[in-house]
Amino acid sequence: MMAGHGDPCNGEEATYCMNGGTCYKIPSMNSLSCVCNENYKGSRCEQFQLFSTSTDAGQAGLIAAVVIVALLILVVLAVVIYYTRKILKDKKQQRQQHPQKEYWKVTPRV
Repeated sequence: MMAGHGDPCNGEEATYCMNGGTCYKIPSMNSLSCVCNENYKGSRCEQFQLFSTSTDAGQAGLIAAVVIVALLILVVLAVVIYYTRKILKDKKQQRQQHPQKEYWKVTPRV
């Protein structure tokens, strides 16, 4: 007898469980039960459960939030760099168009 599952099924009852699950009789309830193989679930092991690397949905949400925040920071940084360069370029063009006179320089007489 398997602890917690009952006696193993025999004959036709052994085919009760799907996808390689192991069938057991529960004598106190007069019913059949299945112990499923890895990646299967359900009362008869009929549902395939996809492999998942994340056991916690909160962990996936945290990773997504960190990625979104990092992207937002990069976008803000790109905008700041763009406008800073634009302002510096405009100032340089203004200086070239309107050069300031240098009053403090002494020009030699001939």
